Amino acid sequence: MWKKIQIVLFFLVTHTLVSQQLKSANYIIKVQVVDIESKKSIPNADVMVNGSFYKYSPIKGRYEIKAKKGDELIVRHSDFNTVYYTIQGNDDIRIEVESTIDKKVFSRVLKNPRSLKKRKRESSYNEYLDSAKFYKKKNIDKSLSFIEKTLKEVESKSRRSASFKVLADIYLYWKQYDLAIENYKASLKEKESAKVRLELAKVESLNKQYSESEQSYLKSLKGRLSAYEKLTAFEGLGDVFKGKKKFTKAEYNYKQALIIAKKNLITPKVTDLNSKLAEVFAEQGKIKKADILFQNSLQLANKENIKRSLKEEQKVADFYNKSGRFDDEIQLRKESLKKAKDINIETEDKETLVDSITSQKINYKIGNAYLQKENYQEAIAFLEKSIDDADKSEDLIIKKDATRKLSEIHETVGDYTKALKSYQDYVKLVDTLYIKKEQEIQQVKRFSKRIFDNQNRIASLEKDKELSDSKINLAYKDQQLVEESNKRQEIIIYSLLGGMLLISLLVYYMYRNIRQQKLANNLLALKSMRSQMNPHFIFNALNSVNSFIAVNDERSANRYLSEFSVLMRSVLENSDEDFIPLSKEIELLQLYVKLEHNRFQDKFEYTISVDEKIPLDKYSIPPMLLQPYIENAIWHGLRYKKEKGNLIISMNQKTENTIMINIEDDGVGRKKSMEMKTKNQLKQKSKGMSTIKNRIGILNDMYQDKISVNVTDNFADGRGTKVELILKKD
Repeated sequence: MWKKIQIVLFFLVTHTLVSQQLKSANYIIKVQVVDIESKKSIPNADVMVNGSFYKYSPIKGRYEIKAKKGDELIVRHSDFNTVYYTIQGNDDIRIEVESTIDKKVFSRVLKNPRSLKKRKRESSYNEYLDSAKFYKKKNIDKSLSFIEKTLKEVESKSRRSASFKVLADIYLYWKQYDLAIENYKASLKEKESAKVRLELAKVESLNKQYSESEQSYLKSLKGRLSAYEKLTAFEGLGDVFKGKKKFTKAEYNYKQALIIAKKNLITPKVTDLNSKLAEVFAEQGKIKKADILFQNSLQLANKENIKRSLKEEQKVADFYNKSGRFDDEIQLRKESLKKAKDINIETEDKETLVDSITSQKINYKIGNAYLQKENYQEAIAFLEKSIDDADKSEDLIIKKDATRKLSEIHETVGDYTKALKSYQDYVKLVDTLYIKKEQEIQQVKRFSKRIFDNQNRIASLEKDKELSDSKINLAYKDQQLVEESNKRQEIIIYSLLGGMLLISLLVYYMYRNIRQQKLANNLLALKSMRSQMNPHFIFNALNSVNSFIAVNDERSANRYLSEFSVLMRSVLENSDEDFIPLSKEIELLQLYVKLEHNRFQDKFEYTISVDEKIPLDKYSIPPMLLQPYIENAIWHGLRYKKEKGNLIISMNQKTENTIMINIEDDGVGRKKSMEMKTKNQLKQKSKGMSTIKNRIGILNDMYQDKISVNVTDNFADGRGTKVELILKKD
């Protein structure tokens, strides 16, 4: 009896395993897409299975796809309705389609004396569209010019929709998200498509328009989508809710996508979704769950390919770092470092993986992990290796960051000579990056102008085409229906209104794009300005340390250098912020003035008074905004005074929403200072005041006149200087 049961179980298990193998086996299937009227093959259809597109083979006259039983085959084209077919086995597939181009349009074309020319234009549409797709990643100008040609030639709504969709795809590739959104909407206006709406939702999410993206994803799910596209929609919704910090909803949608991925054996997506779910759990503080899912994603990524494995390893290593598991992080990154040296990354892969798998970045992160463990010797070794690799690869960002960390470690271990050398290298790299950023800004401006001109041409073409179509319709109806003259007048009026509306929309989008470009330029300019610290003060401070050392006053040198390093660290920590709390700015100023007073004790005394009524937590100020004014007071006013002077810094409540900050000195005054400069033949001119004026100008432009400054003589005879700065509440 027991033997019979064993035999039955054996057959059941064998049958199950065979069935699963058959279900998961991939077939090479021949697919023909044929026009039902002409019986000719259609070579430019979009043939897709599980997110993978397959090209037409001119030699074989067909498409060859890789699929398994149960997969959904999708065939799309602008001239016929989308075809959905579930793979039944490894049999060849023949799909016969009928054109959906507007018959009325063809009828009118055939009656027109220029019908032959128009039919020739219709036949060239697919060539233009294919050319636009071909040049999408290579030359945006050529790609857009071919789209312009398709829009000139086409009258069919389905083809116009396809043209706008490809135009949006081009802008999406070049990260012009606003223009991509505009053209996906134009495509949907011509013809509703769940696939296009899915693309619209994706680019809205990339543009951080999360509410709009959520609605677009939900609307796309109501249409006809393949299993892979449904997976993409749920994954996109997960990304949206993750971006909105709604982690419960993000988790739900990622799990829905994971169910579809597992059911259809879409392994790459199973890896991605495990990783994204792990990130959601990590954000919620569910470390154990996150750890389990990250391990799953690592195992799955290792089964795919080495590049995918490397990308996932960096995510998991970052998770270890945030969790304080530095040993696990170091071990994993060292394994990644070995793999990174063994692969040859191609151009397309570099675009997506270069930030994760460059040896300089991995070495930098290993060094940082050792630093966090306070293992300084290992940290130094990996940071130096990171700097060498970054230098070879011309990766200035990593080189700058690694150099700064190296300076901090040398300072921590007491090797001040190396710390100073590393810090000087860091300052040079910051200056080089600033110049490079300025060049990049100019390149972005030129690129944006080219795209803007092309889009203007296409928009103008659309307007001209609409007006031209209106004239043709009016002329045709004038010949056929003279009695409908009133109706023709209405059409003219509506056409003009439509033209005005298009112009208004164009002006609006021009204004919005210019405004966004201006904001981006302002932010980049602020970041560049914040990254600078007056080298005049830095080098003089270091000279003071040198003078202490020269007279063997080691205690004073150590104290001064320690206080100076605290100030520098604070300045660097705040270098990425537009505004910091007023209380923190006061602390920086107290430290700065203390350092200057240590150097010039025989030149001035100072007082810093802050009105206790001021709610410091409700005011914020750009970091080190006041420092150049105080520096000017000391260096150009008090320093030239024969007797000891006074520096008074005060902060008082001016109105309910503003405070007055005064910086007063009784030095020689601005005019006398300039005369003394001339006598001493000072050749260098401080850029501090021009920089601070530019900063204030940009910040006021962005934050609606938050700061105002007035500089006057402190006394009627021209002695002294008084700076009055009014700061508004947040």
